[in-house]
Amino acid sequence: MTSATAVWVVLVLAVLAANLPFANERVLLVGPKRAPKSFAWRLLELVLFGGLTLLAGSLLESSLGQIAPQRWEFYAAFVCLFVTLAFPGFIWRYLRKQPRADV
Repeated sequence: MTSATAVWVVLVLAVLAANLPFANERVLLVGPKRAPKSFAWRLLELVLFGGLTLLAGSLLESSLGQIAPQRWEFYAAFVCLFVTLAFPGFIWRYLRKQPRADV
């Protein structure tokens, strides 16, 4: 795998992982289904999926060569990017107009 391919894999994984907490009602994708999953669960899932994305990126980087040392600036930029990537899922879950149930 080339480094360009690894970058695209991590970016696609980050987009999917950032939006998964807002796209389903299951706890951690495999747990019990909750009718309205609370926002706290969604934030916890967002943090966990962010950590898994960092782990996947680190594993891909180590398969290509030596891992570059990261400082706090890298992690601050990652958190900002990950939250930005989660924005479409947040909009879809909380800010779209809900269909009316007129019966």
